[in-house]
Amino acid sequence: MIGFYNYTVILTYMSLVSSVLGMFFACGLCGGQPHPEYAMICLMVSGLCDMFDGKVARTKKDRSEAEKKFGIQIDSLCDAVCFGVLPSIIGYSVGLDSWCDMPVLILFPLCAVIRLAYFNVAEEERQQKTSDVRKVYEGLPVTSVALILPLVYSFHKDIGAEWFPAVYGTALFVIAIAFITRFKLKKPGIKTMFSFIGIGVLELIWLLYKTKTR
Repeated sequence: MIGFYNYTVILTYMSLVSSVLGMFFACGLCGGQPHPEYAMICLMVSGLCDMFDGKVARTKKDRSEAEKKFGIQIDSLCDAVCFGVLPSIIGYSVGLDSWCDMPVLILFPLCAVIRLAYFNVAEEERQQKTSDVRKVYEGLPVTSVALILPLVYSFHKDIGAEWFPAVYGTALFVIAIAFITRFKLKKPGIKTMFSFIGIGVLELIWLLYKTKTR
C-alpha cells in the first residue's frame, strides 16, 4: 500500500476520523437530527490529537526524508478538513443556511487552506536550513479553532437562537482573517500546551453542562 502507517501518523489519522464523525453529527447523519454540540466535541478531539502529533512524530529519530515530507503534507491536509471544513459545516448546522451566509462559510475554509499551504512552503524551506524546532508561527494557527469555537458555542443558549448564527458567523469571519494576517505568534511550550488541555477540559465540561440544561 502507498503511504505510511507507523505510529508517527496515527494521531493525525485519528484527528481526521474525529472531524468526519463531527460532520456526520452536524449534518444529522447520526441520530436523525443535527447535533452541533457533538460536532464541537469532535472538533476538540481533533485539536487534542493535532496538539501532540508532531511531538510523537519527532520521537522517531530514524525518519526518512520521505516520511518527514509525508508528515508535513498529511498533517496539513487533515488540518484543512478538521479545522477548515468542519467549522463551516457546524456553522450551517447552527443556522447559517441562507444565501447571504455562504460567503463566510466559503471564506473560512479558503483562508485555512491558504494558511496551511503557506505553512508547508515556509516549513519546507526552514527545514532545509535548520533542524531546530519551529519557535514562532505566522498568522493564527488553524488548530486554535478547537478552543475558540467550542467556547463560542457554549453560550449559544444564552445568546439565543435568533442571534447566535450571526455571532458564530462573525467569529468565523474574524478567525479567517486572522489565519492569513501576517503577525508572529510564539509557539507554545509543553507547559502552555498542558494549560490549553486544562482549558479544553473546562470548556468540555461547560459545553456538556450547557447542552444538558438545554
